[in-house]
Amino acid sequence: MLTIAIGVAGLVFIVAGWIISIGKDVPLRLSLLYFIGSVFLTVYAVLGGDLVFTVLNLLASIFSGAQIVKAVVKAKK
Repeated sequence: MLTIAIGVAGLVFIVAGWIISIGKDVPLRLSLLYFIGSVFLTVYAVLGGDLVFTVLNLLASIFSGAQIVKAVVKAKK
């Protein structure tokens, strides 16, 4: 139970950090690398049955995917 609470607390702090950085421009290359890494880590966590890291890495994938879309749309303008 304690390990789950610690994992969820870490998840909350990481997501809070992402929320704070939402309005900022992130380099496309960094977002691409982060997205690919997060997708692999999501699969790894799913295969290992780790719910906290599955959620964390899934959210990281979504967040970096959104940053990629934002950078591509901005580049087309």
